[in-house]
Amino acid sequence: MDSHDAASHAFIEANAKMHKDMMIEYSGDADVDFVRGMHHQGAVDMAKIELQYGKDPEIRKLAEAVIKAQEAEIAEMNAWLKARGK
Repeated sequence: MDSHDAASHAFIEANAKMHKDMMIEYSGDADVDFVRGMHHQGAVDMAKIELQYGKDPEIRKLAEAVIKAQEAEIAEMNAWLKARGK
């Protein structure tokens, strides 16, 4: 398997995981449902695939920025849910 095939396979798996993770049980609370339904981890997972297989320096830099920003937002959302016992 060449790196193109491996990258495509990795993206397919990350996309499937993201969609599975988005299948939440809705609570009726728009704020909670919004936070639980966000798929930031999927963006992080895909950015990590870019760093593993991508070659373009500009896109690799973008992937690094995506990881940094999304991980911060994930932490913020998890803290918000935890503070509300969700």
